[in-house]
Formats: sequence, structure tokens, C-alpha cells
Amino acid sequence: MRSHDVAFGATPEGEKVERHVLDNGRLRVAVLTYGATVQRLEVADGANVVLGLDTLEDYLHRSRYFGAVVGRYGNRIARGRFTLDGTEYRLPVNDGAHSLHGGVRGFDKRVWRVESADPAELLLSLVSPDGDEGYPGELTVRVRYLLDGDTLRVEYRATTDAPTVVNLTNHSYFNLAGAGDVRGHVVMMEADRYLPVDEGKIPTGELAPVAGTPFDFTVPARVDARLGGRYDHCYAFTAPGRGRATVTDPGSGRSMEVTTTEPGVQFYTGHMLDGAATPYGPFAGLCLETQRFPDAPNRPAFPSAVLRPGETHVSVTGYRFSVS
Repeated sequence: MRSHDVAFGATPEGEKVERHVLDNGRLRVAVLTYGATVQRLEVADGANVVLGLDTLEDYLHRSRYFGAVVGRYGNRIARGRFTLDGTEYRLPVNDGAHSLHGGVRGFDKRVWRVESADPAELLLSLVSPDGDEGYPGELTVRVRYLLDGDTLRVEYRATTDAPTVVNLTNHSYFNLAGAGDVRGHVVMMEADRYLPVDEGKIPTGELAPVAGTPFDFTVPARVDARLGGRYDHCYAFTAPGRGRATVTDPGSGRSMEVTTTEPGVQFYTGHMLDGAATPYGPFAGLCLETQRFPDAPNRPAFPSAVLRPGETHVSVTGYRFSVS
């Protein structure tokens, strides 16, 4: 059997976009082939807990990476350049002086190919050619969405024919209340350090302890308990390869547990969302983007994001939902 799929429109270049719905009786997830995007995620009580858009036109012009897979390099690379094996590579800058989420036309703006589709599983693939957005090597990427009970598992795999850098993540904005804003959500992250950043949100290189700072979520705390809830920072998991974070909405009793093989997670509270430019305003959803560290290609002390021929980049993140 195939997942339920319908036509969702066509890009200005004429590429057809499909919408696939996965359903295992506990979770119901709609995924677009445009950006490998999670458009809708309904939990066991029927509530939709992610921010999504209604039309392809909206995704083309009003999205802020809502639900998309971002790459080739998620997060920021300083000044849009890095050096690998003695060669400097220059990338388009699309976030002030820096490159963000793969550049001007990252993976979130590509139509992915459906490799297989079943009622509870969808496998998508994308080939990024050598030189794409300035990155070296032809990169072949596969992303698998799999429903397992109350868990949505996302598996990423990538191979290359030349040395390159890779950082893949999903940019879903979660709102466990299903409406309103997320400032009352309670967050916990098993992360004892975070990455301080400069005014351009580029890491300074320090891995700073969270203890005694407003960045400490090792004990559950409301989003808005400190700093007015304005977070857009990468956290380093205490146990890399076994990262864990939880989010709870006290009002609805809905909770989400995020587990990942990645060393870090970008915690973004959506405070910069613009209700005039998108259908959503500030704090409409929060992101937990599991990933390698931002600007790692320029920071040898950070966990490596380099991928070489013969290797396979493998990353797995699970989102488990419950309702009390």
C-alpha cells in the first residue's frame, strides 16, 4: 500500500509537488515533496502541533522554513566561506553577512523525489550537484519519515563523491497547544553547555556552561521564565549521540520528547516571526533543530561536519508525543 498522496501544485519551473499523508492510528503526518516539509502533524487526540501553510504559493513566498528539511548546511556559516583541505569555498550570503540554512536556494526550496511511500513511512531523496550554492561535491541525500506508535522518526543519510560539509535538520515549529503562543510551554534539555554568539549569531567558539545562567534548561522551565523567552542558541548535549529534550504544554497536557544522535540542538522560540510577512506572529511556535554546531566548518574544535567519499552521513531524530 502507498501513503495517501495528492497533487499540491507546481513550482514556477513546472515541477509538480505532492502531499503525502502518513497515518498509523496514533499519529497523522502530512509531508510535502517541496522541501521534504512536514506540513501537519496530528497527535493522538487529533490536535495539530506544528505550524504549516495551506498552499504552495504560501511556501514559496511566506515561509520561514516551516517544517522543511534544511541543508546542505543547516544554521549559519560565518561570512559565507570555509576552507576544506586547503581550498576556500564561498557561499551565497542570505543572513546579513553570513550564509544560513544552505544559502539562497537550500534544500527547503527543492522538490524532492519520492523513493517509496507506505501508510506509515515515506522515503524522499535529493541530489545536490557539485558547486550547488557553492558547496563542493555531488551530494545524494535521503530522508525517511517513519511513524512508530506515538513517535515520528526522521532518518537522514547522505553520501558524496568529493569532500564536503553536511548538516541536515528539520525546521518544524512546534506548538503543543495547537493555537496561541508557546511562551507558557515548559522546556527541558539534557544540555550542560551552550554556544555564545556574536551580534550576527555566529558562535564565538566557546562552549559555555549553562549553570547559573538564563540558558539553563537542565531543570524544566517555562520558555518565558528568563530573557523574555527570546532564544536562538545552539545547545551541546551532555551525552552526544544520546541527546534528549522535552517540551510540555501545561494547559493541554500534551508533551513531546525529542531524542537524537546529533551533538547539539538549536533552540529557537520563534520570537522573530513577523505576522505581516507570514501567517504567524512572534512566539507562534518553537524549534528544536537537532544538528551539528553552527559554523563548525570554521571551528576545528567543534564536532566535525565534514563528509568524505566512501563515508555515509547518518543522523536520526525521534519526536515522541503523549497526552496526559
